[in-house]
Amino acid sequence: MGNGTEAAQRNADGAHAIRIATSIGAFSREEWESLGGTSRKTQGEPFNPFLSFGFLTSLEDSACATAKTGWQGNHLRLETENGRLLGAVPCYAKSHSQGEYVFDHGWADAFERAGGRYYPKLQSSVPFTPVTGPRLLTAGNAEANRAALAAGLKAVTDRLGVSSAHVTFVQQSDMTALEAAGYLRRADQQFHFLNDGYGSYDEFLATLASRKRKALKAERRKALADGISIEWLTGSDITEATWDDFFAFYMDTGGRKWGRPYLNRRFFSLIGERMADDILLVMAKRNGRYIAGAINFIGSDTLYGRNWGCIEDHPFLHFEVCYHQAIDFAIARKLKTVEAGAQGEHKLARGYLPVTVQSAHYIAHPGLKRAVAEYLEHERREVARMGAYLQEHGPFRKGD
Repeated sequence: MGNGTEAAQRNADGAHAIRIATSIGAFSREEWESLGGTSRKTQGEPFNPFLSFGFLTSLEDSACATAKTGWQGNHLRLETENGRLLGAVPCYAKSHSQGEYVFDHGWADAFERAGGRYYPKLQSSVPFTPVTGPRLLTAGNAEANRAALAAGLKAVTDRLGVSSAHVTFVQQSDMTALEAAGYLRRADQQFHFLNDGYGSYDEFLATLASRKRKALKAERRKALADGISIEWLTGSDITEATWDDFFAFYMDTGGRKWGRPYLNRRFFSLIGERMADDILLVMAKRNGRYIAGAINFIGSDTLYGRNWGCIEDHPFLHFEVCYHQAIDFAIARKLKTVEAGAQGEHKLARGYLPVTVQSAHYIAHPGLKRAVAEYLEHERREVARMGAYLQEHGPFRKGD
């Protein structure tokens, strides 16, 4: 796996080729930011901070996403004959299925018990980040270039002789192109806060059933009862000392939850240098020192909650820092959505509603493809059934 032409095709832009770049740094910043969704300056797609040049290069430059950690860059470049960039796919050759949040361990086990070799596989995603966004990144002529990228990823998978290609947390425009190219569709569920133009948190609370409204008011009071205050830090307010504190929280909680957290201290310094204005740290302070915090990323219309940690345990503080404060910030900034990470039905009581998220999968082996397709059909029905049930049992007043 490495640099070189992997597939040649033709579309409305004429002859073009799919080439492989082993790092995001192989693209110039100007090239990358010509692609939709990667920059606040780019037209056509809402800005997604996880697709920014700063975020993806920070993952690689900090050695969080490298061959050594099982994330070898195999990023696709869609180019014209003269090398002009038409599109790209952030993509990695994976030697495991960790840090993806779309679980295929069962597929791998079944295939290898049957004598197949599941790893390496190709993974189009943002490492360690369960956030929906563009995956088939295009510069102009979006529909044709998405189709070329979807076909190109299949061609690269076959050319390399790997088992499969997985495109996770896919937005609908990409899913349409991927399904048309023969990828299998998978559904899962997250919980998002949808800002219905609220002017304040109290205005949002007024839409909830009375019992739920009272419970959340009490929860927020109790979270801050031990003399705890909350600070929002963004841009130049975030210092290296702040990152030291946050990293201690991240390591303490992440170590207990996952055993070995995915992100290292250098990663946080790099994103602080490269994209501080796109970051919100919600920090909890008691007795003059920070004791807990959550990192969020600010898109053009969405606040994305990611990692949380603490060094002191206080009732309801996790809910306050991660969920209630995120709603406060979204309302203040007039953001449409808060995405608070993977899973978590406890978010429902706090005003986050079930939303279906999607992924697309190209399975090269016909037998494995048939088995996976049958499984996914049943799984999609169950996800839809559970989503309808949770919507019905949400915290909002009936009829709202």
